[in-house]
Amino acid sequence: MDGRMNRVIVALDVETADQAMGIVRACNGVISFFKVGKQLFTAEGPDVVRRIKETGNRVFLDLKYHDIPNTVAHATVEAVKLGADIVDIHTSGGFEMMRKTMESVEEYCAGHRVSKPEIFGITILTSLGDAELDRIGYAGTTQDMVGRLAALGHEAGINGVVCSPLEISLVKETCGDGFKTLTPGIRPLFAQSLDDQKRVMTPRDAFDAGTDYIVMGRPITKAQNIEEALQKLEDEIR
Repeated sequence: MDGRMNRVIVALDVETADQAMGIVRACNGVISFFKVGKQLFTAEGPDVVRRIKETGNRVFLDLKYHDIPNTVAHATVEAVKLGADIVDIHTSGGFEMMRKTMESVEEYCAGHRVSKPEIFGITILTSLGDAELDRIGYAGTTQDMVGRLAALGHEAGINGVVCSPLEISLVKETCGDGFKTLTPGIRPLFAQSLDDQKRVMTPRDAFDAGTDYIVMGRPITKAQNIEEALQKLEDEIR
């Protein structure tokens, strides 16, 4: 498997576990990392995560936890018990929420001798631009806010942040190369549209910019032939 393809996460934003597992099977041998988000998790519950893990693949549990520190810490530990390889929380939940979550995860993993997942912090959603941030009431541009939130997450000890590909360099410059980036807002050259994404980049450009993971959904999962779409993606990345 191409090294970069090993860091492509396919988003299973579908209605049922059967649909999700069909996509997992279609990606067999090419993609080994899958995202379970709010739609699928709400419809099918934690069992869908277990089913994906049973196939030997990895799971990014994308539930974007955002609550008081104790609640987020306990929820994230439950995600660890499910076997999630990446879990995300909102950096805007604050320093103490992120610190408490990392402390609880590390304590649980050490006590039960299980592998610690990577904890990523959500910065600014890729569907938002400067105008929307101004309307919400954020003081600063998208770039300003991503930089500030990434720095806060780094200080709290999380492993990296979820950001648009346009902020990869900013995050690396602010927090160092060891602080990881996971980037949605990826649209390959063969994609038909941007859908609801605003801050986007091609997969190759995102990897060239230094991202650690990319997330792609509809260009793969809505393709008439998933195997052909994956081949196009692999050719494009190379």
